[in-house]
Amino acid sequence: MSNLPNCPKCSSVYTYEDGPLLVCPECSHEWDPAAAMANGEDSKVVKDSNGNILSNGDSVSVIKDLKVKGTSSVIKIGTKAKNIRLIDGDHDIECKLEGFGAMKLKSEYVKKI
Repeated sequence: MSNLPNCPKCSSVYTYEDGPLLVCPECSHEWDPAAAMANGEDSKVVKDSNGNILSNGDSVSVIKDLKVKGTSSVIKIGTKAKNIRLIDGDHDIECKLEGFGAMKLKSEYVKKI
């Protein structure tokens, strides 16, 4: 069993080799791992409020009550998000929160569990 990287597009663990390329069967994304390393795609480092480096699949906890934009509800301190996904943009983390559904969070308001 070889250790192939997760898909950079959807974070699927079911990647496989097809000649020089790696292929994701879930989202049909194909990429060249040698070219990805040369381009420095993995150079972005996302850190939590304590300075711990976050990666896809980590579990985090909210460190502050957060108002949900467009509603009157609040995400309470200590709310846990499992299996996070790192994204580009103003909000670094995409996850699912119990009772709220899919959410985007800023890494400065979470800590790694």
